[in-house]
Amino acid sequence: MTTRLRLLAATGLLALGATAALASGSSAPFEQYQPDPALKTASKANLEGRVRHACAVVQARMTSAPEASLDRPCGCYAKQTLRSLDESELDAYRVTGYFNDSARAKALSALDACKLQRPV
Repeated sequence: MTTRLRLLAATGLLALGATAALASGSSAPFEQYQPDPALKTASKANLEGRVRHACAVVQARMTSAPEASLDRPCGCYAKQTLRSLDESELDAYRVTGYFNDSARAKALSALDACKLQRPV
């Protein structure tokens, strides 16, 4: 579980405000993480782009594939994840910059459906 949390933290910092949506586990270690203030007013299209970018960064690192080759599967992941979130999950993401536990479960299902690797 510690490896997952470290991966999530590193992704969030490296993606500069992009969501660290791809990992599972407790969100407690992220209390010091400062989300991009623009998340609070970002459109759904902008949020989808951020999720897509974070996905490409993480998946490229995990698979050693170029980020550009992950555009289609990460687009699938971002669309499916954001469409599945209810308003409270979306609001929580806008405030914290990462998915809460219920949204994380939906994101993991989207990873599977879009044939992407889950973080280890």
